[in-house]
Amino acid sequence: MLDVRRMQVLRAVITSGSVTAAAAHLGYTPSAVSQQVAALEKQTGVALLERVGRGVRPTAAGRLLTEHAATLSRNLAEAETALAELRAGRTGKLTLHYFATSGASLVAPAVTRLRRDHPGVRIDLRLTEPQDTPLDEVARGHADLELLVRPRGTGESLPEGIRLVHLLDDPYAAVLPLGHPLAGEEVLDLADLAGEPWVGSEPPGPCLAPVLDACAAAGFSPDFAVDSRDYATAQGFVAAGLGIGLMPRLGLGTRHPGVVVRPVRNPQPVRGLQAAVREVALEQPVLVTLIEALREAAGQV
Repeated sequence: MLDVRRMQVLRAVITSGSVTAAAAHLGYTPSAVSQQVAALEKQTGVALLERVGRGVRPTAAGRLLTEHAATLSRNLAEAETALAELRAGRTGKLTLHYFATSGASLVAPAVTRLRRDHPGVRIDLRLTEPQDTPLDEVARGHADLELLVRPRGTGESLPEGIRLVHLLDDPYAAVLPLGHPLAGEEVLDLADLAGEPWVGSEPPGPCLAPVLDACAAAGFSPDFAVDSRDYATAQGFVAAGLGIGLMPRLGLGTRHPGVVVRPVRNPQPVRGLQAAVREVALEQPVLVTLIEALREAAGQV
């Protein structure tokens, strides 16, 4: 493989017209420049320069290598410029995976800020599905950041090089039909809901776990009469009198007119919202801005 540095020395000699002039431009001694050219000639197996009076001129091979050296210089300069633009957050692409209830309240305002602060960066958004394996896309480098529900301090191991950033504690509240005997209460003890039929709004997993754990702590297991796995649909079932529900605050951004929402206690279920990123990616200014914007949006919820 040709030595790029020696090719640049050859180019300096040819463009300046002499070894002495090239040495002055490069900050080398004439002897060092001659040695570099001789080494390149040995590597290529052909003469690259011929003497003309006190100067030199390129052979056909020398002219060819000089043209390629110029191209390499331009490509290197373009690469350095592109890298500087990427490091500064002026170009590039960021891929964000999010779950449904985080979209309107967290992702939308965060992306708005990101586009304002880094208008040259392309943002790819993908809605995750319940069957997706948490952290897998981030660990494999297919996503730069993934929003997920994962309580703090669970003790579960993380894939190597993955860091979790806590964004928000999202409490659950009771959703009751209008006219329900408990609708007039300001706050409900969770045990007050023990004998009620329940409308399920969560698939099995990290969103349902806080509900089941809280109910177990209150001394009962909820009796799910309907399973919807969708907050808007679940509110409709509650409004129709099919049962009561326990839903997180982010899932109640749009309220059905036929329900009332009341906080619960003793205990209050809470789900933790976290951002998963690769530690090495935290060097990117764009990703740092996105995390700051998500935290800012979480503080407004």
